[in-house]
Amino acid sequence: MEILLVLPLALAIDVLFGEPPRAIHPVVWMGKAISLLERFAPVQGTWSQLLYGGVMVLLTISIFALPVYVLLLYVNQISSIAYVIGGALLLKPTFSFRELRHAALEIKVLLARDNLEGARAKMPALVSRETQSLGKPELVSATLESVAENVCDSFVAPLFYFLCFGVPGAMAYRVVNTWDAMIGYHGKYEYLGKFAAKLDDVLNFIPARISGLLLVIAACAHRKDGRSAWQIMLRDHGKTESPNAGWPMSAAAGALRVRLEKVGYYSLGNTNNPLSPQLIGAGIKLAEISFLLWVLLVLAMEVTYFVFTA
Repeated sequence: MEILLVLPLALAIDVLFGEPPRAIHPVVWMGKAISLLERFAPVQGTWSQLLYGGVMVLLTISIFALPVYVLLLYVNQISSIAYVIGGALLLKPTFSFRELRHAALEIKVLLARDNLEGARAKMPALVSRETQSLGKPELVSATLESVAENVCDSFVAPLFYFLCFGVPGAMAYRVVNTWDAMIGYHGKYEYLGKFAAKLDDVLNFIPARISGLLLVIAACAHRKDGRSAWQIMLRDHGKTESPNAGWPMSAAAGALRVRLEKVGYYSLGNTNNPLSPQLIGAGIKLAEISFLLWVLLVLAMEVTYFVFTA
């Protein structure tokens, strides 16, 4: 029964307080662990880099997910209240909605004031691409793409693995996602990061498609173009290099009737509406509705499982 209370409390923590301090944030420590392991990576040899990368990903998962499993198992034997509080505190850092919303809104305000330099300075909170040469439409596009993609990465996928495997499952997902974000699989890290990248693709396969569907439903609920969201998602989801990112991004492009483009990489949707800063607010609203729908669905599945297994 206690597991049913973990997610609502974690959501309340996210809404009321946002991210924990960096000094104790698990994702920050994941980043430190990955940076440390990277120093010892072999600089030559395809197979040695592949093997090292794979072993290090599995080791990092063990370092972060296994203690969470053991700790919660132990705490649950002592106190149900401590289990709920501890589970919520450990689950919260694996997902983030308030921080995503805040970062996108900041950029929206800066772009609305034509403060392009300020917006470019804030963009690293959302995207890893180079943004210094981007104009206002391109900055709007990059923001919308990030908000849509993070529907999957920031809350649908972590809560999916929480639903399947509890708090340790969400923590393990966040480890893999952090590895993929930090150690890519091109250039210097072509083989070192390949295991993490492919594992991230596998783990996001179902959540990405759920995210696209949630955005289509959200478009209908928000009186955006739900039909276009569905049609563009089916048409353009395969245009991104990632087998997963295209699903939510193309759904958002269709819902807002815009073209989202990373020049030289992909172009999603049709050019119907201009890429104005106001569209960022609409994109955030789609993400908010998707977040609410997903939370309700996860809670409903948890309750259903409890009822039928009690």
